Amino acid sequence: MRSETATSVLHLFVPADRGERFAKAAAARPDAVIVDLEDAVAPENKAAARSRLAEGLSTIPDDMPVFLRINASGTAWHLDDLAVARSLRLHAIMLPKAENPDDLRHVEATCGCPVIALVETAPGIYHANDLARASSRLAFGSIDFAADLAMSHSRLSLLPARSALVMAARLAGQPGPIDGVTTAIGEEDVIVDDCLHAVELGFSGKLLIHPAQIAPARKGFAPSRADVEWATRVLSASSQHGVTSVDGAMVDVPVIRRAEQILQRRHRSQGDYA
Repeated sequence: MRSETATSVLHLFVPADRGERFAKAAAARPDAVIVDLEDAVAPENKAAARSRLAEGLSTIPDDMPVFLRINASGTAWHLDDLAVARSLRLHAIMLPKAENPDDLRHVEATCGCPVIALVETAPGIYHANDLARASSRLAFGSIDFAADLAMSHSRLSLLPARSALVMAARLAGQPGPIDGVTTAIGEEDVIVDDCLHAVELGFSGKLLIHPAQIAPARKGFAPSRADVEWATRVLSASSQHGVTSVDGAMVDVPVIRRAEQILQRRHRSQGDYA
């Protein structure tokens, strides 16, 4: 059965206390809107944000998947977030600072919807395999993770953590994880390149912080025209009995699987909400 947590590629955050922005976020056509009760809302505004969530969510069209990022387990706001979340029609809950699989199971049981584990700490990476088995999908909070380890937020320093999440997702039978945010908003080349890097490592989604990031991110997650043409040739040739090579290279089961993955990625990157 199709699940928005599995098929969504681009996920756009919107502050939970800015209900007037919910419809605008949906109109930008990400693959999912993440209403954020955590970092985007100051402590003194969290109660008011919760009280107006239902009103704001009513402005989002029914065909747009809506996720809610609640506050982390053990915080002063977590239980109140769960209480309001269970009364809302949501496609998924995102739990930040995910470290304990029991916390994920509790959120799912309480709210009755899939849970995305946002991994942002060293303990989270250490328990990534368990978190993957207890959630519908993994996401990477790379900026918080770098701060937790007092290290630079660079591709080289984050490579082990990203690779661990990709492996954990695969072992749990999940789609590739959702990569963390790119802080650059107006630098299209930077956003495209970050998404290309995420795809290279096995990620299948991206967290976004501004509607202007959607178009370049979609471009970064889409396979190139050359890749699509190659994949089409491979699948066409493989359907013909006795054909064992394309463009002078051997075609076997792993090559066919790679071609199928490329065409699937093209479909997902197009933002299909059907």
